[in-house]
Amino acid sequence: MPAIPPRGDAASSDSRKTSTKHVCEDVPLPLTRLEIRDLSGEGAKLFLHTVDAPSILNNAIKTVHAILTPMRLDTPNVRSITLILRDFAGVAYTTGKDIDFEHKEIHFSTEYIESIDPERLKDEITGVLVHEMVHVWQWNGEHSCNGGLIEGIADWVRLKAGLAPPHWRKRCEGCEWDAGYDVTGFFLASLEGEFGKDVVVRMNQQLRHRYVEEEFWREISGGKDVKILWDKYTLSQSEQENRDREEEQRDGEEKQENGEKNQDADRKLPFRKPESPIGSSKDDSPA
Repeated sequence: MPAIPPRGDAASSDSRKTSTKHVCEDVPLPLTRLEIRDLSGEGAKLFLHTVDAPSILNNAIKTVHAILTPMRLDTPNVRSITLILRDFAGVAYTTGKDIDFEHKEIHFSTEYIESIDPERLKDEITGVLVHEMVHVWQWNGEHSCNGGLIEGIADWVRLKAGLAPPHWRKRCEGCEWDAGYDVTGFFLASLEGEFGKDVVVRMNQQLRHRYVEEEFWREISGGKDVKILWDKYTLSQSEQENRDREEEQRDGEEKQENGEKNQDADRKLPFRKPESPIGSSKDDSPA
């Protein structure tokens, strides 16, 4: 995580504006701020042109509450959230102010914003902010939780919100369940069928207390080892990938076969001598 630099000159705005887009309309909204370190930068211009800052922040808050903390479950205390657009390597990160950790900061890289495919700009900005907003409101096992699980829960919320980008992976070669981000997010989503739709919601509430892996997963899964659950998940993914490859191969063979049939049909058509244009004759041909 990049270090937080000293605060410099910035353009800022405050907002308590609400939206009716998401389910949790009764969520109390903390003070939200926008801080831009360089208004002339292309990334800042793209952000301001693409989204409405007050709406996207408040909607991200409501999305996180609707998915991760429904029915107004316990969350950490948050007094304010400041979105800071500035130039740094990476995508985004969330932290709290040293003087008071209840004041949260989401740092979003303008360099990354510039690199986003224009066709996906709004969706990617929204998805990144929802991911980071999870870090504002989720529990972390009193700072003892596995980092891969923390990031996986954030991407699980993004996935459930319908904001998963097309490049996300359901697994990667040689990785474990706590690889984090998309891989862990998809793994957590796979557990819903066996342990209930609220399994990740319960995980988050369990993380109000210190995280001890064996005890945590025994409580969540009724005594099952997370490594066994991961092996089961990777096996199901391998089987699905094999089925997908076989289906693609069959489709390719059918297309090839249909193409060959069409070529044979074209060869069997009787040859028809083209008719002479009306009014033309041998005498009409040039000497």
